[in-house]
Amino acid sequence: MRGISDNVHGVILAISSSIFIGASFIIKKKGLKKAGATGGTRAGSGGHSYLLEPMWWAGMLTMIVGEGANFAAYAYAPAILVTPLGALSIIVSAVLAHFILKERLHMFGIVGCVLCLVGSISIVLHAPLERKIESVMDVWHLASEAGFIIYTCVVVVTVLVLIFRFVPKYGQRYMVIYIGICSLTGSLTVMGVKAVGIALKLTFEGKNQFKHYQTWLFTVFVIIFCLLQLNYLNKALDTFNTAVVSPVYYVMFTTLTILASMIMFKDWDHQTATQIITELCGFVTILSGTFLLHKTKDMGNSQSTNAILLPKNKDIESRQTNENSKELVEV
Repeated sequence: MRGISDNVHGVILAISSSIFIGASFIIKKKGLKKAGATGGTRAGSGGHSYLLEPMWWAGMLTMIVGEGANFAAYAYAPAILVTPLGALSIIVSAVLAHFILKERLHMFGIVGCVLCLVGSISIVLHAPLERKIESVMDVWHLASEAGFIIYTCVVVVTVLVLIFRFVPKYGQRYMVIYIGICSLTGSLTVMGVKAVGIALKLTFEGKNQFKHYQTWLFTVFVIIFCLLQLNYLNKALDTFNTAVVSPVYYVMFTTLTILASMIMFKDWDHQTATQIITELCGFVTILSGTFLLHKTKDMGNSQSTNAILLPKNKDIESRQTNENSKELVEV
């Protein structure tokens, strides 16, 4: 019964987190726009004038509340259950962007959001159960195994290459570079958050976990990577359409986090082939929704719609003119 109760608490906290985080994207985007309108260097160009904008700090506070709820959710429920529920933040941010930022969301965009949600639900329903963790030392032993160390090294090297080689040249053109940095570091951050969350939960139950230096290492690790994520997420929001940034960030972050969780906690050990295939189908569904959102992000604008329709109308008119000319010649 306790396990079921913990999962319910985790799900409620995760849903609340998605609502706050989805709203924070919009509030921060408005703050970034205001900061850019004052003539300061935009965040997408490396500026930090948004730090003087109250609207941005309001969005930051909203995100902190959401991340706090998300942090608590990881202490009660497994990462592979909590992380996919972030799909709700896509719906929240896309709808609010449609009405507040006037970033029109086409019907295909709505279908894309639904696909992301359906895929997430599919993963949650067939997610493996997480092993029981009694102490922070249990997490430390799992993180010290060869598989997760290799994954960590690959992530760190990839992030450094993206930051120092690709960001200066292609950061303003390709959203996947900024989001990739956020997602890669985020997958490691969640593992650290899981450790700190467990430490706090056990400490509140009377089992002090802060006597272990590993708890403090996890805490420092989480703070550093959170600041790195925040910096590049601001660049992505300031440069690209919010309705596209949110789902792409969600898909990459969720995929890499579940991968990290499977490597660290070996979630596949007790899964059947049916469960694994269903989870893969859920990933494909999410990716399909994201692709649809990305390809139709500009179709909600009337100008782009007219640009698509007008050439067809002109072709029809030209054909009719040619046919009339031929009839006159024959006469």
